[in-house]
Amino acid sequence: MTDLKQQIFQELDVLEKAVSGLQCDADTAGRQTDLEVAILTQQVKSLRAKNMMAVKTIDKSISILEKMKAGA
Repeated sequence: MTDLKQQIFQELDVLEKAVSGLQCDADTAGRQTDLEVAILTQQVKSLRAKNMMAVKTIDKSISILEKMKAGA
């Protein structure tokens, strides 16, 4: 009976260590995901700003072309 108890406690120790490792892995993955989301968010903001600048440039170019067409 004592051997059986000892074996159960050993298996529980192994299981506890495995769970602890998985919790650590999950925590690390969560932090990495947060970092990836932050990076992607910053990239999207940058792309939106560039797109706005491109739209303004295109609008200005169209305006110039219309004025040149009207003057010709």
